[in-house]
Amino acid sequence: MTDRAPDTASGPLDLTLLRTFLAVHRSGSFTAAARLVGLSQPTVTAQIRALERQLGRELFARLPRGVAPTAVADDLAAQVAEPLDALEAVTGRPPGERPAEPVRLAGPAELLCVRVLPALAPLTGRGVRLRVGTGLTDELLDALRAGHHDLVIATYRPRGRALVATPLMDEEFVLVAAPAWADRIGPGRVAAEGAAALRGVPLVAYAEDLPITRRYWRHVFGTRLTARATVTVPDLRGVLAAVAAGGGISVLPRYLCADELADGTLVALLAPEDPPINTAYLVRRPGAVDNPHLALVRDLLVREARGW
Repeated sequence: MTDRAPDTASGPLDLTLLRTFLAVHRSGSFTAAARLVGLSQPTVTAQIRALERQLGRELFARLPRGVAPTAVADDLAAQVAEPLDALEAVTGRPPGERPAEPVRLAGPAELLCVRVLPALAPLTGRGVRLRVGTGLTDELLDALRAGHHDLVIATYRPRGRALVATPLMDEEFVLVAAPAWADRIGPGRVAAEGAAALRGVPLVAYAEDLPITRRYWRHVFGTRLTARATVTVPDLRGVLAAVAAGGGISVLPRYLCADELADGTLVALLAPEDPPINTAYLVRRPGAVDNPHLALVRDLLVREARGW
């Protein structure tokens, strides 16, 4: 049995069955899908079985609570989600379907503003509502466990099985300075002398304990950073602004300063063969949910993040 969605050239698939299938795929439950499409749970079950017979493939594995999509179902959902959503946007919400609840998303402010919100903006035209929060990973994961968020972008994978984490993107960290400071330090000095070339240069950092910069020193230079911050800003966009204005040097994620590096506002002081990398995760609580927009947001983020 193949894991790919079957060729449907033998006959067209019924749009009603596909719409019910997508509701089940997004909600993770026949019962939740029934509420979303305004049908009874036995009708939803019958429609999914009819679609499985038509395709000749199993679409969902039954669980103690809800269902889990098979690889065939994931492939089919990827093919039909966008056309069905576009059709619904034109024709309006079918009778009996209630508006979805807002999706509560939280994560680092910088990543949300620079990457996540621009990626999710088109969903507002499909009726998706977002409630976005920011904060540090520890507190955001605690709030997720308590039910205050639906999705959290975390800077590390949470331990245990209470939460489900999907790798989202890798952040590469870059040692940067404005051109004036790069000239004062000297071309090639950091590559030749390592951390010694930066002794006495002002440091701009996210926090007093220099978390990102300390990691860079340890990973790239193999030494402990003993300098103190000259400027601290609890937002990496503020760190970027201070460095670009000549406030000193810092270590920033490449996604945040890519434009400044490209136009010469900032200069990378070193291009190590093995730069520090940090993986961000999209984290949720396990189990079925009643909100199809949550799956829509989750799937779009995972897809868009491949290019980040």
